[in-house]
Formats: sequence, structure tokens, C-alpha cells
Amino acid sequence: QVQLVESGGGLVQPGGSLRLSCAASGSIFSINAMGWYRQLPGAERESVARISSGSRTDYADSVKGRFTISRGNAKNTVYLQMSSLQPEDTAVYYCNANVKTRSLVGRNYDANYWGQGTQVTVSS
Repeated sequence: QVQLVESGGGLVQPGGSLRLSCAASGSIFSINAMGWYRQLPGAERESVARISSGSRTDYADSVKGRFTISRGNAKNTVYLQMSSLQPEDTAVYYCNANVKTRSLVGRNYDANYWGQGTQVTVSS
């Protein structure tokens, strides 16, 4: 089993910045890709940013130029640096990882895992 733990959410004023962190732990052989998703109030979960092996990145149009996804120096970590935050960014942000893990019988396979989410609120 793999667990993802997010941190860094909170309350920030419009125009402010936050950095979200995600740490993956458990039976991880390697990470294929990681990403951040968010769920706005009353809306479906949407992709915000993803980073693949080789550090290729992809962003939603709504956050391009404001958010930056990066891999951490520590093992199995990813960050989302958010700047110029606006009230419409208010959402629960979820970390996602596609990892190569190991079954109970020792066979490697790919699987998706999700964190429990961290609340980001942008308000004056």
C-alpha cells in the first residue's frame, strides 16, 4: 500500500502565495508521475498540474504562469508553488501519484494513489 500526505494548505489573502507539499510513502519501487488536482466547492475534481518522469510538466490553463509543480529533493516528494492566488483558487487540493509498487507476492505493478486533500482558502 502507498500513502500520500499533503501539507501546506491554509488561509491566504488574494495575491498571496502558498506552497503545497506531498510526500509518498509505502511500497514504492519508482514513481511514474505525480500531480495535483483540486475540487472547487460544488464542482468536480480537476487537474491542476502534473509532472512526469523526466520532470516534464503540464498545467491547467487557469493556473499557467501562477503555479509551479516540482519534484522535491527528498525521496518521493512533490511541491506545488502557488502565487497570485485569487478567491477562485479556493478548493481542496489533492496529491496524486502513479507509482510502480509491489504486490504481496512480490510482483511489481503500476497503480494510482490519492492523498486525502488539503484545504486552500483565498479570502480577504
